[in-house]
Amino acid sequence: MTAPTRRSAVAGSADGRPGGLRGPWFARRRPRRGPAGSVLERVAVVVALVMVVLAVVGPWIAPQNPYRVDLGQSLLPPSAAHLFGTDVNGRDVFSRVLTGARETLLATVIVLVVATVLGVLIGTAAALGGRVVDEVLMRICDIGLSLPSIVLALGLAASLGPSLTSAVVAMCLTWWPGYARLVRTVVRQHRDAEYVEAARSIGAGPVRVVVRHLLPTVVPVMLVQVTLDVAAVMLVISGLSFVGVGAQVPAAEWGR
Repeated sequence: MTAPTRRSAVAGSADGRPGGLRGPWFARRRPRRGPAGSVLERVAVVVALVMVVLAVVGPWIAPQNPYRVDLGQSLLPPSAAHLFGTDVNGRDVFSRVLTGARETLLATVIVLVVATVLGVLIGTAAALGGRVVDEVLMRICDIGLSLPSIVLALGLAASLGPSLTSAVVAMCLTWWPGYARLVRTVVRQHRDAEYVEAARSIGAGPVRVVVRHLLPTVVPVMLVQVTLDVAAVMLVISGLSFVGVGAQVPAAEWGR
C-alpha cells in the first residue's frame, strides 16, 4: 500500500469515519433470508391486510341483516344461504362476524395503543426515576402481573357496568404492566451507554436523552411484543363480551 493510500485509510472521511473500515456500524445490511421466510412474511401481511379490509367494509358486504331475529331459522348448519350457519336467535353468523370485525378490531387497537403509552411512560420513569420510584412502580406491576389479565378485566368491567366501553377501559388498565416491565429492562440496559453519556456531556437534557436516544431502542422491542399481543387482546375482549360484561345485545361483536 502506498503512503497516500495508507494515509487515506487511516484518516478516513470528512465526517470522521475511518475510510478503510467497513464495519456493521457504517454499512448496515439487511440479513439475507431464505425464500421460505420471505413467502411466509408476504402471506402474513396479506392475511393481516385482508382482515383489516373486511373489518372496514364488513357492514356493507354482509349478505344478510346481522340483527334480524328469525326463531324459525335458529341453529341451522352451514349452507349456501348461511355460510356459518345461524345462532340460537336465527341470525346469520357470517353476517355478524363481518359486522362485528370492526368493533373488535377497533377495541383491540385502542387497548394496545393506550397500554403501550402507559407502559412506555411508567417503564421509563421506573428505569430513570431512582430506586424508590422504581420499587413503587415495579411492585404495582407485580400486583398486576400476579393475576390473569382476563380476571382483573372481568372485575373492572363488571364494576364499571356491562358495555364494550367498560371492557376496553378495563383492558387498558390491566394490560400495561407487562409493557412497563419490558420497557424498564430495555431502558436500564442503555441508560449508561457511551452514546447516552456523550449526549449528557454536551448538555442534552433528560427529555432529549429519553426521546432521541433511549426511546428508539424501545421501539423495535415494543413493535414485536404488541404484534404478538393482538390476538390475545382480541380473545380477551371477545371473552368479556361472551360472559356478558362487554358488548351487549343486539350489538355484533366477535364475542356475541
